[in-house]
Amino acid sequence: MTDTPPQVAPAVERIDRAIARIEASIAARSESGDALARRHAALKARMAEAVAALDDVIARGSTR
Repeated sequence: MTDTPPQVAPAVERIDRAIARIEASIAARSESGDALARRHAALKARMAEAVAALDDVIARGSTR
């Protein structure tokens, strides 16, 4: 009774391929999320610089 039914091997192979696709998708999403986080951080820094520059302009204008 140690013989594996013939339909089990292809089913296991399909499951293995599905797991590989899921893992690849997770890795791709992780990389995409990291790229998005880097872009967000860069945009946040640029916005902080812009707001600081506007604050300087407003401060100089109010002393006149």
